[in-house]
Amino acid sequence: MNFVFHPEAERELNSAVEHYEHIQPGLGLLFLEEAYAAVERICAYPQAWARLSKLTRRCLTQRFPYGVIYQLLNDQILILAVAHLNRIPGYWSERIKTRPTA
Repeated sequence: MNFVFHPEAERELNSAVEHYEHIQPGLGLLFLEEAYAAVERICAYPQAWARLSKLTRRCLTQRFPYGVIYQLLNDQILILAVAHLNRIPGYWSERIKTRPTA
């Protein structure tokens, strides 16, 4: 299954990678690998992860406090957010209305 990142989700991912890389060299790469492992799990089993609303779900990363929030749209997965779990819940919800064209 194909996936696309919302531009803000891509910025969140890159920002988190930079943050972890600043903390310890190589940690950013580990976070990036973990985030993409979550995306791979989503692509393999899009209906398996925790439902946040009728169309929105979240798959947690395994070693970092982040969730990948997404929607299954026809034959494509839209990654809405790469969200730190201590951030304000639902801050990303306005992104649902501004879906990128892919």
